[in-house]
Amino acid sequence: MAFLEIDNLHKSFGANIALHHFDMKIERGEFITFLGPSGCGKTTVLRMIAGFEGPTRGTIKLDGRDVTHLRTRQRKVGMVFQSYALFPNMTVADNIGFGLRVARRPQDEIRARVEEMLKLISLPSLGERYPWQLSGGQQQRVALARALAGKPQVLLLDEPLSALDAKIRISLRQDIRALQRELGITSIFVTHDQEEALSISDRIVVMNEGRVEQVGSPSEIYNYPRTRFVASFVGTLNILSGQVVDPASGRMAVDGQELTTSRELPANDAGKQRLLALRPEAIVLEPAAPGRNTLNATVEEVNFLGAVVRIRTRVKDAVISLDVFNDPNRSLPERGQPVALGFSHDNLLVLEEGA
Repeated sequence: MAFLEIDNLHKSFGANIALHHFDMKIERGEFITFLGPSGCGKTTVLRMIAGFEGPTRGTIKLDGRDVTHLRTRQRKVGMVFQSYALFPNMTVADNIGFGLRVARRPQDEIRARVEEMLKLISLPSLGERYPWQLSGGQQQRVALARALAGKPQVLLLDEPLSALDAKIRISLRQDIRALQRELGITSIFVTHDQEEALSISDRIVVMNEGRVEQVGSPSEIYNYPRTRFVASFVGTLNILSGQVVDPASGRMAVDGQELTTSRELPANDAGKQRLLALRPEAIVLEPAAPGRNTLNATVEEVNFLGAVVRIRTRVKDAVISLDVFNDPNRSLPERGQPVALGFSHDNLLVLEEGA
């Protein structure tokens, strides 16, 4: 039995369906990220796990206990919000200990736990300061400490880094992940930032329009997207349309040029048009070795991006971009120049139909 089980969760707001049939099994100590654009349903799921929203139907079980209709304080969950949500009239120490005071814990226990939390978030000497005397990153650390002070079974983080600048975001997300590993606490992190999701997650749940598009490890989500949405939302991707020539061998034709895909296709796909996905970094600017794919194209644009040079090429109706490392000793192709694009069969993915 999974530590957190979400079964057939559905949420409607009047005629508007915010979430369709959400199922998820999360193991104890996992770090799960819900990733998707605004309005995709990821925060709705988080709020239902926290008890802030009730599902239209479906169940939520935590450590074998049905918590679907329990109040938030009965669920043993900690929540970190995007806006910090600290009490401005309370000191850092009082903010961290607030939930413990509400639970009527002894003063000595509260004081000891607050000191422990301040050390955990590396702010041991700032307990007497007020939130307005702290930086944004420090305030979010305090919000994290407050969520952990009550020793929750699950930590929920609702886009906690989106209000911070880029450098602080990177540093704090690494700290959150290290802290989560140290405590071994089951955590669910909501974000629309693909880099955040890829860098800190055990598994990622990609969501779109209230539905789960794909669940997998960061490597699986990035390297083996199943749908067009996942492929285009996570990372930069080339989308091609090809006609199936031989389903059994995965052979397809793009602009009359034959390519071999990463897998066998259904027999009834013969003659059909299917969407193909190819990452820019999987392509080399030279004819492929025997047993690999070569696609002839024409250079449209060469963009210098610092450490990387992005080259945009065209194959009839399709634009294909590839990335090469910046090497001052390497000559780059000119606009209008014909080039050969080489890549492995394993890097040419067939996306699911209707995706």
